[in-house]
Amino acid sequence: MVVSFKDSLKLIGILVVSFCAVFVCTFFLNFYLDAVKIENLITEQTRALYDAQLATAKFTCAISGGFLAAIAVVMLVFYIKLYIDSHLKQIGILKAMGYSNGKIASRFWVFGFSVFLGTVLGFAAGFAAMPLIYKSLTIDGLPHIEIGFHIVLPIVLIALPTVVFSAISCGYAYFALSRPVSSMLRGELRLKPEKSKKTKADNKKRPFLVEMGFKTLGGKKSLAFFVAFACFCYSAMVQMGCSMEDLSTETMGIMILVIGVVLAIVSLFMALTSLIKANVKNIAIMRAFGYSMKECALSVLLCYVPFALIGFAMGTVYQFGLLSVMVNVVYKDVASVPDYGFNVPVFFITLASFIILYVAAMLFYTYKMSKISVKEVMAEN
Repeated sequence: MVVSFKDSLKLIGILVVSFCAVFVCTFFLNFYLDAVKIENLITEQTRALYDAQLATAKFTCAISGGFLAAIAVVMLVFYIKLYIDSHLKQIGILKAMGYSNGKIASRFWVFGFSVFLGTVLGFAAGFAAMPLIYKSLTIDGLPHIEIGFHIVLPIVLIALPTVVFSAISCGYAYFALSRPVSSMLRGELRLKPEKSKKTKADNKKRPFLVEMGFKTLGGKKSLAFFVAFACFCYSAMVQMGCSMEDLSTETMGIMILVIGVVLAIVSLFMALTSLIKANVKNIAIMRAFGYSMKECALSVLLCYVPFALIGFAMGTVYQFGLLSVMVNVVYKDVASVPDYGFNVPVFFITLASFIILYVAAMLFYTYKMSKISVKEVMAEN
């Protein structure tokens, strides 16, 4: 069959997102369940602080877990579409041999294996880090909270996501396979040709490199989302991690910062790698016509810069809004919590490091583009 476990292991982006989501939710949900056990020991003086801790655990799981789960679904759909597009002829042959859409789509359950692997590793890492996290969450005045194991957590955080994502994989694959066998055998990616909104006269006004940039962006719109998401993660998590010194512990700040950087790097790597693979022929043609490597890189990569800036701006707004809600809503009845305001120095430090990281990524992929063999690409066609 076309789909194998080896193919599911290529979904490193989903594995990392699943790992991060379950890692965070594991110790916060476990902390919540353990904290509920000591409710009868809470006094009136510490009730507000205790309630705020429980609210923090639920709020963090809902925001981080829900957001990352939604991103994982988008990534999964993107990977499946990419996989089907790159195996159209093989799948078309199977359909021509009499295999139904349902039978072929049922094999896509293996894409849920990347979710299973990510959730297992995330749960194990979260449980291993629990002593350190519990220590950082312990507040003077509240009773000591013992670490317990709750069987409901591996069911909710491992088994349930695996089943759900496997079902989503099969369902979307069935939908994506609903196209004529003849078009699949010819390798046609679209059922109907898209009508251009621009006239030929408008296109002639554009320089060739500019037109290539628009074509690149138009052909891979979904990659703009992942570029923006990568920059969103970097902006939000780095600023949040550096701003939590007075609101939480250093351990929590470092953890948030590391998760943000890992998510950003993985998402950006996934997006740009897919972009280069999708434009190998275009790059080869441009180089054959004598365009420099710099010009090729600009036409392929530059069109995604606005989305990177939008993602960074949205991440800044997100982290400020989230921390403001934590301080002004969740901890409004706790007198010891300091006021929170927008951290301007951290913003500019994050922006500077973001620019360095993004430019480094562009230079790296420009180097990767320079390794594309024009001769080999032309020989394949």
